[in-house]
Amino acid sequence: MKLRKRLLAVLAAATLTVTGFSTSIATIQENITAAAVDDCNDDWLHAEGSRLYDSEGNEVWFTGANWFGFNCSENCVHYLWSADIDDLLEEISDRGINIIRFPISSELLISWMNGTPNEVSSVSANNDEYYPINVDFCNEDSSIKNSMEIFDIIIQKCKTYGLKAFVDVHSPDANNSGHNYNLWYGKETTDGIMVTTELWMESLTWLAEKYANDDTILGYDLKNEPHGKGQEGDEAAKWDGSTDENNWAYAATQCANSILAVNPNALIFVEGVEQLLKSDDYYWGQPDSLTDSPYIGAWWGGNLRGVWDYPVVPDSGTSQIVYSPHDYGPSVYDQTWFDKDFTTETLLDDYWYDTWAYINVEDIAPLLIGEWGGYMDGAENEKWMELLRDYMIENHISHTFWCLNTNSGDTGGLWADFAYSPDTGTTVTWEEDKYALFEPSLWQTLETGLYIGLDHETSLGINGTGLSLNEFYASYAYTEGSNLDGGTILSSDGTTATTTTTSSDTTTTSTTTTTTATTTELTTETSDMTIDFGDYEFRDINRDDVVNLADLVLLMRYLIRDISGGDYDWENGDVDGNGTLNGFDLALYRQYLLQYTTET
Repeated sequence: MKLRKRLLAVLAAATLTVTGFSTSIATIQENITAAAVDDCNDDWLHAEGSRLYDSEGNEVWFTGANWFGFNCSENCVHYLWSADIDDLLEEISDRGINIIRFPISSELLISWMNGTPNEVSSVSANNDEYYPINVDFCNEDSSIKNSMEIFDIIIQKCKTYGLKAFVDVHSPDANNSGHNYNLWYGKETTDGIMVTTELWMESLTWLAEKYANDDTILGYDLKNEPHGKGQEGDEAAKWDGSTDENNWAYAATQCANSILAVNPNALIFVEGVEQLLKSDDYYWGQPDSLTDSPYIGAWWGGNLRGVWDYPVVPDSGTSQIVYSPHDYGPSVYDQTWFDKDFTTETLLDDYWYDTWAYINVEDIAPLLIGEWGGYMDGAENEKWMELLRDYMIENHISHTFWCLNTNSGDTGGLWADFAYSPDTGTTVTWEEDKYALFEPSLWQTLETGLYIGLDHETSLGINGTGLSLNEFYASYAYTEGSNLDGGTILSSDGTTATTTTTSSDTTTTSTTTTTTATTTELTTETSDMTIDFGDYEFRDINRDDVVNLADLVLLMRYLIRDISGGDYDWENGDVDGNGTLNGFDLALYRQYLLQYTTET
């Protein structure tokens, strides 16, 4: 019996469709040691139209949550006074959240940049064997590390759990209510430093350069909710074609240029403002009027109407720009568009479309709803959350839920309570009804419900609930697909194969119709198969100096979608040395990793 035929038979047994060459590797995962933490710096993303893609052209979807505290006077994410960081990151990732938005203050960034990091006042850390909580935050003398050291440790720990992050400048000063301030400049820090536009930009750029070779932090949200009413004039954030200091569009463009100069791979998240002028017939600073207002209003940070005429266009182009409005329901404030029996259609007509949704619909740029959420009221606010959730699912809109924290006054959080024990670690109590509403909006496979991460090699979570990007695109994207766009399965050429979506005012149901491909069945006994691996050369493709599952996945994807280029040694995939990468090489790789014994 010819070895080539036997190996291809084995490969076919794990292949769902020969025509699409979409090979399932789930059967070998338990036999191969999980990949180490991904330090390849290959997870950077870019925008094409309204979608986000990785370097190999695979679409990604941010479905995350906010965790505040670095923006506050405590100078650290909250709840580490009664919970262990590893336990919380494990909970976050196992629950399917693939990215965390970390609010931070310019004051804290400036202290780091100046080499005098602000101290934390909200962390319980002890390396004592009888109460080992947040041990990694302790110095050798058992004192607690400073805020920058703790931030760095948290970001490094995110790698272990397949989590990504982005940073949001929430306020100029370290202030638990700092989000109420209109602008990104004009406030003093606790040690008397005035936060200017230049310092805001310089400190963000400093952080971007510090993390330029670490793709755990995928981008930077330049300023949380720039706002203010038009009649406030220079004290309010506006969006126009001027170079005035309070023109948010101009400031965001300059800051984007500064960050992209040190890290051209970073995503730049640009929020909206609160009000825009109705037309050129009015002027910024004009008194408001009950009968003829010069202004069109929105949520703080929610108004992106200005992108029509004055988009943010860095010198390097718009491939890294993501617009990020915030949107809330009537429990936060009873806006005029809630003054009816509102539906998705009325929300689009009255507010969403002209304010931000057009950017996605008209393929201008990707959207990320940086904040949405609220209390579970069993009424209008829940209805609004369901409508927005379903609209985001159906229209590939990324989002980060506000928030994980229990102590957000006007929304509450996904967490309810914590208890730490040296014996059992941290027990997290979730607001299960709120999580149940939120959970369908997490990126996940359609049938098995596995959550999809943004790291190519490290699976999301550590308890089997999630996948890495490589795992998803190798084993699921072409078979059961995901809930992106309301339900998407890719065909062998990488295009959408089948989706059927029906929606009502409050619910969305995705029905997937499986396409039928001509499949050649090859079956044979494999128990007596012998391979002399000495006849072949198994080499590293992805340049991590080991031959493992990651190389198998790369070779598989090369064959499935004709991927080439990138920082890989593709020629190393030619196991049999015949000058061609094909299914026989893939089969050899698979059997090599399965550790078949050699008999000569």
